[in-house]
Amino acid sequence: VLGGEAGLCEVAAATEVDTVVAGIVGASGLLPTLAAVTAGKRVLLANKEALVMAGDLFMRELRRHDAELLPLDSEHNAIFQCLPAGVCGRPEQLGVRRILLTASGGPFLDTPVEALAGVTPEQACAHPNWDMGRKISVDSATMMNKGLELIEACYLFDASPAQVEIVIHPQSIVHSMVEYLDGSVLAQLGNPDMRTPIANGLAWPERIESGVTPLDLVSLPDLRFDAPDPERFPCLSLARDALAGGRSLPVYLNAANEVAVQAFLQGAIRFTDIPRVIAATLEAGESCDPADLDEVMEQDRWARSVAEQRIGAL
Repeated sequence: VLGGEAGLCEVAAATEVDTVVAGIVGASGLLPTLAAVTAGKRVLLANKEALVMAGDLFMRELRRHDAELLPLDSEHNAIFQCLPAGVCGRPEQLGVRRILLTASGGPFLDTPVEALAGVTPEQACAHPNWDMGRKISVDSATMMNKGLELIEACYLFDASPAQVEIVIHPQSIVHSMVEYLDGSVLAQLGNPDMRTPIANGLAWPERIESGVTPLDLVSLPDLRFDAPDPERFPCLSLARDALAGGRSLPVYLNAANEVAVQAFLQGAIRFTDIPRVIAATLEAGESCDPADLDEVMEQDRWARSVAEQRIGAL
């Protein structure tokens, strides 16, 4: 759709549109996605930044306008499929103990930590399982993608940060899991193909053909699960700190990450400078709760300016 952000907002709210797929990468997707919500649409959400930046406001508008929200990210869609259908409430009310977000670990899972400073944008964008855009590929390599998904999951499923655990799963066959109080763990499995969650969202509550190759369980390799290494993936700790530090800090986190990733892709900073830029921006920011969308966007602009200054210093 041509016409920029205003044009996208207009299309998202159009009366002849019943369902909106929100797949714009980054902060640019917030306003069009909110426009669809305030128009009472069924929103298939693949833009995690909308909830990272404005989770409280977004969920409030969702309830106010009786809109419907279905997650399209493969991990959140997997959790959605593993939870009781049509049931709302906090996880403990549903008998849920933990939500387990799986992560491939990206292309540098087994790369020596001391070698990460020298990796190139081309190497960072060479994801072993998924074919994604360059920005998301870098986020997967740093695992900031998973940090953003952690924040998104807390809003989508009304969960506390302590209830969401991240697990490294290099094969990307188990897309996420839900552990219940009775010891049951429900998992959604499938080949790494985004057509599966898209088909689930488009047809829900029914099922349709997606064109995805059926999963051959007999020929699968052994499935590996590991705890993430905080030294290798410092962005995960930064995301948890931001989530615990007030509503403005996830805004700073996302803005600084977008600026730092772009600088890395342009060759201005090293791969290992990305978390340094984000950490410096978070340290400079004031923790507060934005009152409205204008304040969210102002905090986003401020954090981008601080991140750019930090990149200049580097």
